[in-house]
Amino acid sequence: MSEEKPKRAADEAIEYQAPEDSDEITREAFEIRVDDAGTEQREATSAEIVEGAEPEREWWDDPSLPWRHKPSRSDWTCMGWIAFLGIFSLCMLPLRAWLLGSPDRLPWLVALMGSRSGTAALGSVVSTGGSQPWVWPILLGTLMSIKLDWVYWWAGKLWGRGMIEVWAGQSERSRKNYARAERWAQKLGWLGMFVAYVPIPLPIMPVVFVLAGASGMNWKKFMILDFFAAGIWLLAYFGFGLLVGEPAVAVLKWYGKLANYVAIALVVGIVFLAFRRGSKKAKEAA
Repeated sequence: MSEEKPKRAADEAIEYQAPEDSDEITREAFEIRVDDAGTEQREATSAEIVEGAEPEREWWDDPSLPWRHKPSRSDWTCMGWIAFLGIFSLCMLPLRAWLLGSPDRLPWLVALMGSRSGTAALGSVVSTGGSQPWVWPILLGTLMSIKLDWVYWWAGKLWGRGMIEVWAGQSERSRKNYARAERWAQKLGWLGMFVAYVPIPLPIMPVVFVLAGASGMNWKKFMILDFFAAGIWLLAYFGFGLLVGEPAVAVLKWYGKLANYVAIALVVGIVFLAFRRGSKKAKEAA
């Protein structure tokens, strides 16, 4: 047994000798080649693992975002306008509350914001003998009420239903409401532009506007239909106020005593919500 071991070791040593006609392979070169072979093998194994694994999703491929591609400048601009819409509407709440508190301020509420409740209140005041103007406030209010509707149309043109999916993904209740509103909008077609202003507890207006852009409706046609729809509904609210008359004026007088406090409360509430959201985001980032 002891004689076989040296013999086997000698045979293995002879096995690794380089041929006489080739360059001599030193130990260092041999180790380098072995290392290279091992590295190549490990790299191949790693490549196989990467090839078989699920590819990592891009940052923009997120269900909470409306696009399904790398966002372009137009995408970012449209998203910025949508964010501005939300902030602008929120900031206007205190001003709306204050303007509604006096009959003399009602024409400006209608003209500057296209307020439908303000238009009904203006009709009630006029029906009881008030001398407030109403023709130019309704005309100007029609323009002001549609001033930013093109943003939703643009969102539909850029992303199709993407924005609706983002809104619907906020909660189960939102999903059901937006699905119902979308069914309505698809059945009505372009007539949905006139139904969009119906005061029902469904997000029918933004859905109709987004689908108008997604369906390829021309921008000019969209704005013309929107103008007529908004104007007709403001006139309808004004007529409703004329019919109601004195009871609505009595409610306005009662509200006028509280209007300043309501406006202040809304300002405080908006500031509080903004501070709370900022603190929550800071905690999540930490």
